[in-house]
Amino acid sequence: MSSQQIASNRENAEVYHGEALCKQKSKELLEKISLPRGLLPLDDLVEVGYNEATGFVWLRQKKKKEHIFRSIGRKVAYDTEVTAFVEERRMRRLTGVKSKELLIWVSLSNIYIDDPNSGKITFGTSSGLSRSFPVSAFEEEN
Repeated sequence: MSSQQIASNRENAEVYHGEALCKQKSKELLEKISLPRGLLPLDDLVEVGYNEATGFVWLRQKKKKEHIFRSIGRKVAYDTEVTAFVEERRMRRLTGVKSKELLIWVSLSNIYIDDPNSGKITFGTSSGLSRSFPVSAFEEEN
């Protein structure tokens, strides 16, 4: 499914290749839409694409990755393809990202910051469940 979306949004998109450039561009994109730069801690990126007209973005990495956001104790899994439609302070129709809640993996479909002054970022599922965390938990780790 996401591969078809990538193909249909590829025309007129900015596409980048190479691990270092892709990592840089993914962080620049997060910054551009006012989301924390550490939100997508992906390694071995092979392609990043962004179609500004449709707001569609995709990231391809060599293999799946699990990451633990230590300050909130949450494990997140990133598939080899992560896609979303982005706008200011929001990622919608997200694919390829799951969070571990208790004993089950939950697919995330929305990430947004409603009120930048609240210091909270909200993660939602397609079924309408959501949970908020401090934005600071997703800043870049050094």
